[in-house]
Amino acid sequence: MPVEAVSAASPVGAEREPFGVRLHVEGRCDGASAFALRGAHLLLDALGRTGSLQGTAEALAISYRSAWGQLEALEQALGRPVVVKTKGHGTSLTPLGNALLALLQASQTRLAPAIAAEEMALTDGLRRLLEPADARLRLAASHDPLMLETVEARREIDLMVAGSLDALARLRGGSVDAAGFHYGSDGAPPPPFDALFRDPDIRIVPLFRREQGLMLAAGNPLGLTSVADIAARRARFVNRQRGAGTRIWFERLCAEAGVAPETIVGHHTEEFTHQAVAALIATGAADIGMGTRAVAERFALDYSPVGWETYFLALRAGIDGKRVDAFRADLLERAGRMPGYAPPETREHAAAS
Repeated sequence: MPVEAVSAASPVGAEREPFGVRLHVEGRCDGASAFALRGAHLLLDALGRTGSLQGTAEALAISYRSAWGQLEALEQALGRPVVVKTKGHGTSLTPLGNALLALLQASQTRLAPAIAAEEMALTDGLRRLLEPADARLRLAASHDPLMLETVEARREIDLMVAGSLDALARLRGGSVDAAGFHYGSDGAPPPPFDALFRDPDIRIVPLFRREQGLMLAAGNPLGLTSVADIAARRARFVNRQRGAGTRIWFERLCAEAGVAPETIVGHHTEEFTHQAVAALIATGAADIGMGTRAVAERFALDYSPVGWETYFLALRAGIDGKRVDAFRADLLERAGRMPGYAPPETREHAAAS
């Protein structure tokens, strides 16, 4: 696993660039169909997003000739085309190309929590050695595409992806400065979240609202419209890990529908991110799961909305408010460009003294 320590060299006395570690996995498929997994993932993702080989070359910052060579090598290794060119419509992925992209995306999203945790651990260790006075925001947060995109653009934040309850436990334990969490719907917080809102030592900031729903196989071949349908039709469900806010919400939906969660096929099949759930559905390994509209659209899945919820940030006392305000402003600006997101309707919460 390659390790990159990201920090620009600075002259003595100059302000140093933020220091951080970025990890990525370099995998390879060996045998008759040999190809580099990470390279194939980047290539297929860019082709799917841009719809042209020229756009792919620009997205990957390589020449058109290099992009063409990578595509040709991948198709030769597979023995089948992964793209098709249509006059007037550019380049699109074939069913094989889409399936391979979804498979590689699923692998990446399953690895993401472990990689993020190791990035934070390495960054903290190296910072103690090299930048003892550095003051970055250590954040543990429930998985969200908007959150990941924003943090990636802000090098002053170290992110560890964790379920809502796990993130809050890390905040209470002192290993992080802030925790991103959600609990489903916009109503009063249920246990154990309600105690958090009464804690005078915790500042709670609403970051954004997002829509969640049932992500279904394209075309919804089983005709699923409710939680009751999942159980009655023995649909293959993909769950989130224990402690995840999305799982807590889904189990509340089960209780409201009078469905015992353990009777659902796949109830014990757990994934750590919305993308991992969507990827399993897109590849045909599952029929349904719960996630955000943005992820469902990214994987070309059918989507049945369940409701809106607020995503919160819980902060330890003494955290620099200006940094948090700048981060929140960045989130809201990006939320306006992503489907299924909106500004929060609630204001910052302060516990009664």
